[in-house]
Amino acid sequence: MSLQDDLSAVRRNLDELTRKVEQLEQQARRQKPGPAAAPDPSRMVTIPDTPYDNALWTDTDDEGLGARDRRAP
Repeated sequence: MSLQDDLSAVRRNLDELTRKVEQLEQQARRQKPGPAAAPDPSRMVTIPDTPYDNALWTDTDDEGLGARDRRAP
């Protein structure tokens, strides 16, 4: 392809992108803004306030700090 062909293809793609964005903007304007959707209680997860068992953290590294038994350079 020549440079002119490439430029023409880019222009066509940009024009198509512009049309698609305009269509999406029109669709967004047509939709009526409703109240914010309330969270579905059946999908909510309860996280307890009790501390986690320390056994869960054995043999783990502190992210960004390296291994516990080694020193940073």
